[in-house]
Amino acid sequence: MDNIREIIESGILDLYVLGATTLEETVEVERLLISLPEILDEINLIKSTLTDLSSTINKTPRVTVKPFLFASIDYMERLQGGEPHKITPVLGPDSKISDFQEWLSRDDMVIPKDFKDYHIKILTHTPAMSCAIVWIEHEAPLEVHHNEMERLLIIEGSCEITYGNEVKELYSGDYFDVPLHTDHRVVITSEIPCKVILQRIAA
Repeated sequence: MDNIREIIESGILDLYVLGATTLEETVEVERLLISLPEILDEINLIKSTLTDLSSTINKTPRVTVKPFLFASIDYMERLQGGEPHKITPVLGPDSKISDFQEWLSRDDMVIPKDFKDYHIKILTHTPAMSCAIVWIEHEAPLEVHHNEMERLLIIEGSCEITYGNEVKELYSGDYFDVPLHTDHRVVITSEIPCKVILQRIAA
């Protein structure tokens, strides 16, 4: 496996950086590091991206850390596989579901058959803004944001968001801007998972 593109697309370098390779795979990667300098560049890129994404993970409630980590790896692999890096529209009161049709219509933007609790597909990640499609089965835990603005656009299903002492019902097509410095949690009220465009913007 000495073809650089094949190596990158296999995902073995991501696993190596995460310390999740077998002994045999580790030996293989370290052999490649000696013979192919480009592999070291790729590993450094993966480490840099993970470091960047870790700042977001560290602000994420523990119950959603695992789905977000998997989503981060998936996002990196898509970019490494040739997916163009595109910036999604910024959510606002006038946002419409159709604004995100380019992403929503993709065959890979679906929940897996073994879906449980959460599923996340990252659409954009920059130092200034991250955007993802999030599926929530039952609820999203209590959280608060001090340094980033969280915005939601409901795609499918419905939910109830409690923020401070206020409660608001959200349905397909509804937009919501979570106030800074305010505890908030989401409970799903529909029989199907709630599908949401979630965006976080540096305050």
